[in-house]
Amino acid sequence: MPIFKSKSLSAYILWVSCGFSLLFVLALAWILVAADWQAWNIGLTLVVACLFLLIAVTRFKNRVMSSFERALLHIEAVKVEDYNQYAKSEFKEGVTAFFHDELTLLSEQMQTHKSQYDQHALLLYQLIDQLDTPMLVFNQKQKLSYANAAFSTLFGQPWQMFRLASPKLLGLTYTDKGWCLAGKEQQWHVSQSEFIDSGERHQLLVFSNIDSAIRASQLNAWQQIIRVMGHEIRNSLTPVSSLAESLGSKSNSPREKQALDVIAERCHHLQDFVSRYSSLSQSLNLDLQAIHLATFSERLQGLFSQYDVTFVAKPQWLWADPTFIEQVFINLIKNAFEAEATKVTIKITEKKQYSVIKIIDNGHGLANTDNLFVPLFTTKQQGQGIGLTFCRNILEQHGGSIEIKNNPSSQKGMTVSISLPVEVKPK
Repeated sequence: MPIFKSKSLSAYILWVSCGFSLLFVLALAWILVAADWQAWNIGLTLVVACLFLLIAVTRFKNRVMSSFERALLHIEAVKVEDYNQYAKSEFKEGVTAFFHDELTLLSEQMQTHKSQYDQHALLLYQLIDQLDTPMLVFNQKQKLSYANAAFSTLFGQPWQMFRLASPKLLGLTYTDKGWCLAGKEQQWHVSQSEFIDSGERHQLLVFSNIDSAIRASQLNAWQQIIRVMGHEIRNSLTPVSSLAESLGSKSNSPREKQALDVIAERCHHLQDFVSRYSSLSQSLNLDLQAIHLATFSERLQGLFSQYDVTFVAKPQWLWADPTFIEQVFINLIKNAFEAEATKVTIKITEKKQYSVIKIIDNGHGLANTDNLFVPLFTTKQQGQGIGLTFCRNILEQHGGSIEIKNNPSSQKGMTVSISLPVEVKPK
């Protein structure tokens, strides 16, 4: 059992010092009495000795405690990630000096690790910003603290407009299956992970567009079906067509000859349809080059000279395959006028790394936009359900996309939105 028991170092030093001081005063008093000093001299001497001892004890305690107080300030600076403040020891040698040296070394090592971490975090954010996949970062308070440029493709505006927004404001809800985006659950899959930055826990949400994967799977199924059907159809139509042509050349009856010619012509037409459809998803040999939009618009307006087609193009160039992209424009403009449009406006702008094309018409619009890109689906009496699938295949092989929506209820018609990557701009 220690004689001087205390809960703090300061109190321990004080108690020990006072104990030794008391013993010193008692010993001094005994010596002075033994020396036969007068009472008032003994009293004055003891008062002076007590004052001296009080000052000595106080200075001793303050100097010992100052080393720990400076160390505490150093630790407080480290806790707030301020590694530029160092505590200087009261003693140049011994355990206290060694303790402060080790504390300084620890601070320098943490500064190095923080610098490396900051560099890695910066590289990570730069990498995230370059990705085409939308990524959102929510801080510990569930507020949006960062997002990459692809955020605008999902929400239509730069992420800075939604800084510190809550997930609910962005239409995000958390369910038993994880995060989901209201109204777009079938198109976007949300993956979640957590990381710590600046001492706070953050959530990283990654949005994966599963629509293209589903579409590819559907198209692959259609292609398998059409390959089987095409094989059987060709095997059946080839002898029928050959027989009809042979009989037609030998027939003397004009009526029979005409009927056989119709049979042969329809056989060729069906064979051509199967061939064209089976080639829709095949890889195209694209000849990408810079297209001068002024010349391109003049050529298209010449093809539709009997219609009102207006071009509004801010950039001068479009990076694409001239032949295939022209066919896309022809199909879409033709569709607009077949929907009883009297005017088509084509607006071309640039947004970040993409050329954004909007084809706006004032026709009757679409009654059903869900199955537009389903092969063989059509709302036209003479349609074959190939045109839009063909356009989307071309645009996706360019690295672009297409979206078709009806105009707001206050307007007539529909808008086709196309995005194409910007690769090279001529000087």
